[in-house]
Amino acid sequence: MAGKKTAQAPFWKTKSLADMTSAEWESLCDNCALCCLNKVEDIESHEVHYTDVVCRYLDSDKCRCTAYTDRTRLVPTCVKLTPQNLDQLPWMPPTCAYRLLFESKPLPDWHPLVSGSDSSVHEAGISVRGRCISEEFVHEDDLLQRILEWDTDDSD
Repeated sequence: MAGKKTAQAPFWKTKSLADMTSAEWESLCDNCALCCLNKVEDIESHEVHYTDVVCRYLDSDKCRCTAYTDRTRLVPTCVKLTPQNLDQLPWMPPTCAYRLLFESKPLPDWHPLVSGSDSSVHEAGISVRGRCISEEFVHEDDLLQRILEWDTDDSD
């Protein structure tokens, strides 16, 4: 039919992670900041536990890194996500778009790319906003007492 437009599928449904442009790749981040939480690994079981302590460079209101460009230099343990290393990062939150797409799962309704709203991740209660403390205020020896079960319901 002449004049009728067909809806084009969004890029995350049609492209592989490796084929995405830099802008597309960056837009997958929902700014939940769960990956910015300090984690504690059990030496015996290798199970990773999340704390409520975040990196000193996280703006916890915006859930964005204040030193994003220099983050891996300033924090050597900060991981730069790439399509090539996602399989080595099982500690990524189950709601993470990079992880979901890597596992061939859909993005949840609250993801900003789906909802069209940058605040939907916060409104859904997925982000760390209002639920974390900067590592500047917590001694490393106290991390075990800061372990939390984060409600990251990814069933949407």
